[in-house]
Amino acid sequence: MNATNHKRRVVITGIGLVTPIGNTREDNWNSLMEGRSGAGPITHFDATNFAVRFACEVKNFDPANYFEHRELKRTAPFIHYAVAAGEEALADSGLKVTPDNAERIGIYISSGIGGFGMIEREHMKLIKQGPRHVSPFFMISYLVNMAAGHLSIRHGLKGPSSATATACSAGVHAIGDSLRWIQEGDADVVVCGGTEAAITPMGVGGFAAAKAMSTRNDDPQHASRPFDANRDGFVLGEGAGILVLEEYEHAKARGAKIYAEAVGYGMSSDAFHITAPAPNGDGVYRMIRAVLRDAEVAPDVVNYINAHGTSTPLNDKNETLAIKNAFGEHAYKLAVSSTKSMTGHALGAAGGIEACFTALAVERQTLPPTINFETPDPDCDLDYVPNQARPAQIEYALSTSLGFGGTNAGILLKRIEN
Repeated sequence: MNATNHKRRVVITGIGLVTPIGNTREDNWNSLMEGRSGAGPITHFDATNFAVRFACEVKNFDPANYFEHRELKRTAPFIHYAVAAGEEALADSGLKVTPDNAERIGIYISSGIGGFGMIEREHMKLIKQGPRHVSPFFMISYLVNMAAGHLSIRHGLKGPSSATATACSAGVHAIGDSLRWIQEGDADVVVCGGTEAAITPMGVGGFAAAKAMSTRNDDPQHASRPFDANRDGFVLGEGAGILVLEEYEHAKARGAKIYAEAVGYGMSSDAFHITAPAPNGDGVYRMIRAVLRDAEVAPDVVNYINAHGTSTPLNDKNETLAIKNAFGEHAYKLAVSSTKSMTGHALGAAGGIEACFTALAVERQTLPPTINFETPDPDCDLDYVPNQARPAQIEYALSTSLGFGGTNAGILLKRIEN
């Protein structure tokens, strides 16, 4: 089936972002263009005795701008970030929710971990003070689907509602599944993406114990260095990236601004190891091929990939190999960058954030850079847009996410003339 001729066309009409490099869409774009790192010493808790004492935290964010005081006690930060980004995306889209269209507007916001910090806090209260001191709002504060729930209630979105917890692929799964909802006629509009707030004692302690994170405590801003020969692990990030996906004719009829068209979605499973990537990038290769099949386009039309690019030794090597296997000689003609070099790895929010960045790159015909790329790695020999953004002709752009458990997902965007 041809994705553009026989399925309903789907476009992006709204973008909202809260990340370590900005609390709005435009602040994020400016930071990307400047190659600004969001890394620094951890301030969310006292990390003095931790092996890793830095992260990419969201900065200068006040949830009181979005929630009343009584609501703040009942909601976790991952919900705060999603609501803030969702509000921006909806405002950006210009969409008006009415009783006539509410049932055709869905919501799908995913997270890898959800309210991890709330779990830690309430568990400590249980241990130290006993079960009577556990918050009556605990259960509704940490569940992964609560971000979607809060935003849907605020705006009266009565269409399909869902959330997935597929680790670091969760954001792309939300966007790709939403794409199919619209293509198949289950909704006309879907607010979708990912959110995460896992910079907590257990989050940092757990990933550090797994030896997954960089330990450059004395130089946080240069710690996230995807594809660089001296990379030593990822930097934990947080935030939310939310898109408004909309059926093309629906968007056109109301005169909506369009960032890009979403034309392909694909998934795969490594079926190999719970954390390590499959040898030779096999799982990622199959995911990329699935995306191209869904869009019914040849590999050589793709101009840019916003890669998973975590800055871990195994991921970057295997992802590079997968790209070369999937695109052949064309791999050396396309641009590949990792915006995680600036935002860190926001886990379940990463796919949403990076899909937002990719849509902006397509609309503005500019490649975000991979910062901290200093020493080439013989195993990573593609064009990683090192250190500086640059203009480029981008007709098709791919955003990929890979998660623990061997889950892989990708979304393909296409330039569109308004």
